[in-house]
Amino acid sequence: MSDVFDVKKYGAKGDGSTIDTRAIQKAIDACFDAGGGYVVLSGGTFVSGTIFMKSNVYLQVNPSAILLANPDIGDYPDGTHYNRYTNETDMDKCFIYAEDASNIGIVGEGEINGNAERFPNEGSIYRPMMMRFLRCKNIHVKGLRLYNSTAWTTAFLDSENIWCEDLDIRNDRRYNGDGLDYDGCRNVFISNCKILGTDDNLCLQASSKDYPMKNVHITNCHFTSICAGIRIGLKSVGDISNVAIQNCTFENVWREGIKIECSEGGSITDIVAQGLLMRNVSRPIFILLNNRLDEIGSSIGLNDMPEIGIMARIMLSDIIATDDDEMMNTHYRFTDDVMGCPSFNGIRVDACDSYPIRDLTIKNMTYTFVGGVKKEDIPAEYPKVWDMRFDHPPKVSENYYPTWSRTTFMDVRNVERLALEGLKFHALQEDTRAPYIIENCGIHKEDIIVYS
Repeated sequence: MSDVFDVKKYGAKGDGSTIDTRAIQKAIDACFDAGGGYVVLSGGTFVSGTIFMKSNVYLQVNPSAILLANPDIGDYPDGTHYNRYTNETDMDKCFIYAEDASNIGIVGEGEINGNAERFPNEGSIYRPMMMRFLRCKNIHVKGLRLYNSTAWTTAFLDSENIWCEDLDIRNDRRYNGDGLDYDGCRNVFISNCKILGTDDNLCLQASSKDYPMKNVHITNCHFTSICAGIRIGLKSVGDISNVAIQNCTFENVWREGIKIECSEGGSITDIVAQGLLMRNVSRPIFILLNNRLDEIGSSIGLNDMPEIGIMARIMLSDIIATDDDEMMNTHYRFTDDVMGCPSFNGIRVDACDSYPIRDLTIKNMTYTFVGGVKKEDIPAEYPKVWDMRFDHPPKVSENYYPTWSRTTFMDVRNVERLALEGLKFHALQEDTRAPYIIENCGIHKEDIIVYS
């Protein structure tokens, strides 16, 4: 092993009450000055505020150690803010931060705890994000238990060569409970991670044309989310491409399993997902191509309504999605934020008439839906996706609306070269809506069986 710097030798106590911020930072600085190595936390609970990582330094949290966020917000200085959502200005602070660094890591088999119960729940700058990496290269986050962040667990921004492996992420105490978030990154490898959260478990986004999101590998992971399991897009000013998802499980996901949405003028292309098992996922597949500009979820650099972008070459295959009695219920985020219910559920693919999705394949999928919805209990008129640069109705089909489905299993509109092969649908209870609707699509192949 390279040079080892034990934080206790730099004054850290690890007794769970002493503030060890300065001692940990002193060890990191010494490690950096010596040319790099490992800064080790072992045998205790180390309470700290913001830690600034530096090149060639690995922070190692051993199994016997906990790195615990200091509840005193005064221990989190400014200068770590780089959030790109216009409506989320409240996550300025950061627990572990790196900027323009290379060859860095947060590793070990110990625990990093964001101490979420000691911070506000939402709408406050006094909620430090657990980790943020800006313009960094060669990053390893491996083997850790990442628990109780006050906001997002991680944010990787404009960075490259990233490995996130063997992580146990639990972020179920506060709003904005994301797991792994990547924006404008390339060469990303995610494997053997278990993620539980109150928001999207894993996000791939591109909020700038200068930094495309590409070359992403996601394998052998498990997702449980009040929102989406894997979300690709929304923030899509730039391009997202070359994403491979394989051998993942999804359980109790109250909105979408695989969610792909190009909404800010860029492109999302060349996506493959295969070998997925889903249990109690409200919408196993959600794909949307549109344009939008409002205060909810728009990129900070987007000032004008963009032309609708491009979505093409997406293949989803070998998927089993199964509901049980749990999906008869309406599911909430905390107390009053409805996330899903039987009338909301199902596969949805949608686009504007004049900007279709191209080359979409859904192959070898078995979907068992709880059913039980009556057609007369949902609105008769289903809104369309409109080009929002021009005149449009007050209610249009978009990222969070409508909140109901007009079909039992699958609704697909405006796709050129659509291939549906080996799809098997079954409802546990009688459902009087149409089983599926395929509208304004150029069908390459259709093979759908609906079981009674």
